[in-house]
This record gives sequence, structure tokens and C-alpha cells, in this order.
Amino acid sequence: MTQTLEIKAALQIQKPEHDVFEAIVDPAKMANYFISESTGRMEEGKEITWRFPEFDLEVPVRVGKIDKDKYISYYWHNEDKELLVEITLTPKENNSTLVSITEKSMPNNETGIEWLQRNTEGWANFLACLKAYLEYGINLRKGAFDFLRK
Repeated sequence: MTQTLEIKAALQIQKPEHDVFEAIVDPAKMANYFISESTGRMEEGKEITWRFPEFDLEVPVRVGKIDKDKYISYYWHNEDKELLVEITLTPKENNSTLVSITEKSMPNNETGIEWLQRNTEGWANFLACLKAYLEYGINLRKGAFDFLRK
């Protein structure tokens, strides 16, 4: 039996689920904490491309299912393997939202373990940046990865 690896990350944000949803699907809002630009809004069945501010990289994204204010899924690639990302928004007390992210899956081997480490760190960063942007209007990502540029 081959075991597969799956990433799970979650963080509560002090904003209602509609605000969180819009910050994830609207590229103008995403540019304040995650990407530099997108070829379009995340809509069910749409194919878009994301660019990141600190990397000369275009990432194709195939949007899966969207359930307004509750659920977003999309597919992107890790080398030659298409991976599913699922984002679930759960309302909590005081107009807060629990953002839960799952990315799956990779084989339990050296490549998979490297992916697990890198992308778990990436999703923790995504959630912290989303929280800082929505709650305080701060772009934590700005300049954070300048050291990676050659």
C-alpha cells in the first residue's frame, strides 16, 4: 500500500466569510498579500495564470468548484503532477472565519517530503499574510522574499 502525503493548514481571521472569500477570488485583493497579478478572477471552470512578485514565474491555475463564501478549489502543478487545493471557509463567533486549506497529494518519498515541507510553510505564510491584509491592511509579503532573487 502506497501512502500519500497531504498538507493541512488553518487559521481564524477576524472577518466575515464573504470578506475572506472575496480576498481569495478577487485578483486585485490577492495582489495585496499573495500574487502580483492574475489573468482573471477565480470562477468555477476558468483557467487563469498567477504571477508572483518575487519570482519570475507564471503559475497556471485551473479553478474547480466554487461555493460562494464557503468553498474554493483549484488545481495547480508541482513539476509534472497536478495537485488539488481546497479552501474551506467556516463562520465562527464574532464575525470571524476559520480558513482551512488542504493540498493533495504527493507520494511518501523524498520528492513528496520536500513538497510537504515547502508547501506547508507556504500555506502558513499565505494564511498569515491573508490575516494581516484583511485585519490590518498590511502586506506582509512585500519584500519578504527579496533575498531569494539572484
